[in-house]
Amino acid sequence: MSAVVQQDPQLMVVNPPLVQGSKDLHDLTEQISSVVEAKVYETPLKYWITLMCTGSVVLLLGAMLTYLVSTGIGVWGNNRPVGWAWDITNFVFWIGIGHAGTLISAILFLFRQKWRTSINRSAEAMTLFAVMCAGIFPLFHTGRPWRAFYWLFPIPNTDLNIWQNFRSPLIWDVFAVSTYFTVSLLFWFTGLVPDLATLRDRTTSKVRQVVFGILSLGWRGSARHWRHYEQAYLILAGISTPLVLSVHSVVSFDFATSVIPGWHTTIFPPYFVAGAIFSGFACVMTLLLIARWTLNLQNLITIKHLDNMNKIILVTGSVVGYAYCTEFFIAWYSGSIYERFTFLNRAFGPYWWAAWSMYTCNVFIPQLYWFRKMRTNLWVMFVISITTNIGMWFERFVIIATSLTRDFLPSSWGYFSPTWVDICTFIGTIGLFLTLFLLFARFLPMIAISEVKGVASQEKHVFAGQEEGSATLR
Repeated sequence: MSAVVQQDPQLMVVNPPLVQGSKDLHDLTEQISSVVEAKVYETPLKYWITLMCTGSVVLLLGAMLTYLVSTGIGVWGNNRPVGWAWDITNFVFWIGIGHAGTLISAILFLFRQKWRTSINRSAEAMTLFAVMCAGIFPLFHTGRPWRAFYWLFPIPNTDLNIWQNFRSPLIWDVFAVSTYFTVSLLFWFTGLVPDLATLRDRTTSKVRQVVFGILSLGWRGSARHWRHYEQAYLILAGISTPLVLSVHSVVSFDFATSVIPGWHTTIFPPYFVAGAIFSGFACVMTLLLIARWTLNLQNLITIKHLDNMNKIILVTGSVVGYAYCTEFFIAWYSGSIYERFTFLNRAFGPYWWAAWSMYTCNVFIPQLYWFRKMRTNLWVMFVISITTNIGMWFERFVIIATSLTRDFLPSSWGYFSPTWVDICTFIGTIGLFLTLFLLFARFLPMIAISEVKGVASQEKHVFAGQEEGSATLR
């Protein structure tokens, strides 16, 4: 009887295929490669309109950074006592965005989750672009970015007479983030090699043949090549997995190792990691919905993929909500008047609007995903993915601003308000992030051809077996 139930074709409704439509393996290659191989006039107009909009915002970023360097970081709203403000807020926000890429690529790969195959490539690229955006803020906060390399890395120098303080968590950030970026880049490029070889063999352009030929590293698809590829991919997945947990833990040490009320707590490492995965998956959701619409990839990025991602957003959002409750409990249970005041000040002080925006966007709104109808509605997904990242940005801002504006001494209390340069710089990094992603989606395969074909061929045999079993019963 159990065999009969497993072969019931109604299971296709409960557990729909990850690759929809009646496409064979050649059709899948054609569909994914056609985005990269298309002529300029063959690319959908809505893609170019979107790219022009994001590209114009990148020009705004360039103007703001030029103005910042020529004038000084005094154009930012940093003050006393808020020496860290939007710069560190945006840095932590963008680093958190990049976490979902490694989680989807590495951890889900190790757990053999097949639904990752249509979304892992774009998530990996998102990781790289998010880290690039994050690096802008500490780099330009130095005031002299052309000398920052000597200040951040232990390079012997005679003219500056500077040596790094390795006991500072800010230096730990440099090594953690640079290691994370390097491993993520290798992981992303390794997965691209078979697809680059496919594009090399398909193209008729001499320039593309040379470029893709160099990047594909002589790939021929032999059994020996596939064996080495799978071993390298598995090793990189194993290396990347602890990085998912360690990088944002190290970033949280920027705050946890201080004595400022609201920062000096041991809950920050797991709290930051859960929040990073939460915001990262929400950002992947936003990008996939845009790419799915602009590039007509509905049969490859299916509702099943999006539903699974929404479940992870629900779980991590609940973990973040639990962390918020734990913070308030620890502040009360500790008996410290400073800790108690800090958290009451967060909820009811001058920044109450930011704190309650954070609670609403990160805890209350994602609870809609308990209902399957909400998890499968594209407009609901898009709105919640946007509100989630708004809430996670407010989380970083609340942690930094509320603790610095009111610490131990009332005589040193202050208030932070961003300047127009702060706001425009952050908006510019959003434009840079979206522009890089759109260029990636147009000129490189944003879906792993070889992995999707592997899943499609397996599902074809499974569902064919179900149909045969059903026909036998009839």
